[in-house]
Amino acid sequence: MARFNYRGKAIEDLQKMNTEDFIKLMPSRQRRTIKRGQVKNHAKLFKRIDEAIKQLKEGKPQRMIKTHLRSLVITPNMMGLAIHVHKGNEFKKVVINEKMIGHYLGEYTLNRKMVKHSSPGVGASKSSKFTQVK
Repeated sequence: MARFNYRGKAIEDLQKMNTEDFIKLMPSRQRRTIKRGQVKNHAKLFKRIDEAIKQLKEGKPQRMIKTHLRSLVITPNMMGLAIHVHKGNEFKKVVINEKMIGHYLGEYTLNRKMVKHSSPGVGASKSSKFTQVK
């Protein structure tokens, strides 16, 4: 099986890169998002991510990381972490793997449900009462 590469670079190389070099490999939208700077909430989340990475390296279980920041770009140092991302009414667990690098957290937690219609409700028009009954 072939090893996964991100833009021609191995995962180990990406993890050793500094942020400046990694940004050059990203698509333009993600590059602009990161260059624009971090919001206060992003800094808090990165602090929690760094703590979780230290815990994993020490062999301890990872503390739960919850966030509402769906616009966070996934970087190589987040590999292997489980982050709970808010999807509007609940938090969904996202385990980050190498194929998610460069994408946003919100892409992996869909916040819309599929619409399933049933019989007409109260206040429906007269013509809708003649729909087929199951």
